[in-house]
Amino acid sequence: MGRTVEVILVVGDLVDDIGVRPLGTVNAASDTVSEIRMTAGGSAANVAAWLGHLGADVRFVGRCGADAVDRHRSALAAYGVDARITGDPHLPTATIVLTLDEAADRTMYVDRAANTTLTDEHVPAEVWDGVTWLHLTGYSFFDDGVRPVALRLVEEARRRGAGVSIDPSSLGFLEKAGRDAVLAWLGGADLVFPNDDEQRFLQLAGDGIVLTRGADGAALGGHEVAALETDVVDTVGAGDAFAAGFLSRWTSGGDAAASLSAGARAAAECVAVRGARPVARTGG
Repeated sequence: MGRTVEVILVVGDLVDDIGVRPLGTVNAASDTVSEIRMTAGGSAANVAAWLGHLGADVRFVGRCGADAVDRHRSALAAYGVDARITGDPHLPTATIVLTLDEAADRTMYVDRAANTTLTDEHVPAEVWDGVTWLHLTGYSFFDDGVRPVALRLVEEARRRGAGVSIDPSSLGFLEKAGRDAVLAWLGGADLVFPNDDEQRFLQLAGDGIVLTRGADGAALGGHEVAALETDVVDTVGAGDAFAAGFLSRWTSGGDAAASLSAGARAAAECVAVRGARPVARTGG
């Protein structure tokens, strides 16, 4: 059974996603007509957006280029997120170029830019007001400069009696870091959200392993949920949406089955649209 949470604190990456979907055969070393869209992204920021969209009380802390603070703060505020974003005066907002294939799956080219400059001073004591759950993503641990901040955040959450969840995030980065190092980073988490590939590498064990399987659904302990049928347009952010859906139910006292179902619904909503965040509500 989950716990009742006042505020969920999400700390981590904030990104401008540039999604490229070829509209025909890719012409190597030449031109290919494509649909190209820039949308707000970043795994941690996406989780915060989906949590806000689902009605959770959520606070986000992250960094972007100084010229993009208002834009990204407003984008998250539109979902009800209390966004504590600071701007780097020297580095631009992180950017990811995502190429989508015929199955709407993606390959990502990453420039972390301003995300690499997150320090303790950007997560002051007041961001913990009312917080009883912390969510982090693997990207904060893979970065040598940001990792100490992430580890101290986990320690602070444990000190305050707050729950902790971590999404391992990237198989390539996990393999580069090495299994033993990653297991140490994840040691303070109550919940971990690996996908099938990440779990095969990490071989995580315990009661808090929320295994995400894409089209094959998700599982926690003896509980499983099937993925909901939908027209898949774009898989970017599906894992972030699932984690948010799960946490929105788990942290309000939900059980495993209800939380898995909430995650599946959010993931299905995500893959049915372009971009990694919910479609903004319009009108009254």
